Amino acid sequence: MKNPSIVGRKAERAYLDECLAQSAAQLIVIYGRRRVGKTYLVNEYFDNEFAFKVTGAFDEDKAFQIQTFVDELSRRTGQQYSADVSWRQVFAWLREYLEQLPQDRKHVLFFDEMPWLNSKDASFLTVFEWFWNDWASTRKNLVFIVCGSATAWMIEHFEKSKGGLFNRQTCRLYLRPFSLHETEQFLRKKGINWSRYQIAECYMIMGGIPYYLNLLSNRLSYPENIDRLFFRHHGLLWDEFEHLYRTLFSNSGIHIKVAQALSGKTGGMTRSELSAKTGITDNGNLTRILNNLIASDFVRVSRFYGKKIKDAKYQLSDYYTAFYFRFLQDRYGQDEHFWMHANDHPARRAWAGLTFEQLCKDHISQIKQKLGISGVLTEESVWFSLGDPTLNIPGAQIDLVITRRDKVIHLCEMKFSINEFTIDKDYDAVLRNKLDAFQRSVCAKDTLLLTMVTTYGVRQNMYSGIVQSQVLLDDLFLPAGM
Repeated sequence: MKNPSIVGRKAERAYLDECLAQSAAQLIVIYGRRRVGKTYLVNEYFDNEFAFKVTGAFDEDKAFQIQTFVDELSRRTGQQYSADVSWRQVFAWLREYLEQLPQDRKHVLFFDEMPWLNSKDASFLTVFEWFWNDWASTRKNLVFIVCGSATAWMIEHFEKSKGGLFNRQTCRLYLRPFSLHETEQFLRKKGINWSRYQIAECYMIMGGIPYYLNLLSNRLSYPENIDRLFFRHHGLLWDEFEHLYRTLFSNSGIHIKVAQALSGKTGGMTRSELSAKTGITDNGNLTRILNNLIASDFVRVSRFYGKKIKDAKYQLSDYYTAFYFRFLQDRYGQDEHFWMHANDHPARRAWAGLTFEQLCKDHISQIKQKLGISGVLTEESVWFSLGDPTLNIPGAQIDLVITRRDKVIHLCEMKFSINEFTIDKDYDAVLRNKLDAFQRSVCAKDTLLLTMVTTYGVRQNMYSGIVQSQVLLDDLFLPAGM
């Protein structure tokens, strides 16, 4: 395994090790959300040792992309090439260069931001398909890595391609954001020694996005960092939102419209609700937009307990986007120390409580580890009921239902608090109502267990006995697969 100093990405590095151990030519496709660290992983894993590397330029035309390509080829070969040529000629020159390299060792080629290389002229992808299928795939010592932040484009043209690249990739790696465990490792390496409570709240703002986390300063406190990056005049992330969506989606405005609609309802929306809210007809166009957002990890599909996928809820799952709509969109320039001043603001407490639920859903494997059910087949879903007055069934909602194959169901309540969470008489009644409403509404015959996921646990008192299992914030920091 090359460069063991890379923080996290243990599974991804092991997978790359397996790909490189193969004796055949390799076409490795790496994709994931923008800023998630794809380029960094490849550069560090290979110690920046490439036989050839080129990076696409956003929103530039074919002439610019070809000029970039031949400039790098000239640097590698010492020859001068004209940029006033077709992509077919460019790849012919690339083949000549590669044929001159030693054949007794592997050579790695890295095409970064490939969707941008193809953006203004689709002939790039056509020629690349021909080049790989006709020649490169027969060269056992060649390793091609193609990478792109436009995840939907990468999936369409590689994973679901109906053309020349159908089923041609030999390895496919989807890079997800850091987990809490990896985030803590990353921050520790930067000399940032915050409490896990602060790390979790920072995660609920930035997600596990390495680019954002790398902007944090070890000289400043947690709230000072947030104010500096998001609320200070011309802070480093104050204008990130528009750039992020514009570089990911060709029609960014309509994707932002869907994301904003979802941001207003943290419990999620069905397709029909989303269509009514945005005015987008519930047809193939809405499907394409949702698929793009899902592929980029901006939207999560939450299955409704006991119902088909068509009744699923779509929830905004990108932390930065949710934070932007809640605190940044209309606040720029109002208070450069907003996060410091809003420490006990009701809006901040409400945001933290709701976002903690998402944090838990992003760490289901850690929750299952704590509950001792990692080896049990499970299905996660949401559930709510408006109730039925005629049957004396009150309305209720459960944001995380873990259904186990061994006939046990965990009904999870998630609470983000600064101290131990106290169940009082009123909340005890709420919990009992949820258990009763769920059992009566779905006629559940499985064993129901109330599971509390909290920051510091449930305080022992006369009402705490209703809780049958607990998961603490520390448990969410467990490494995956431990």
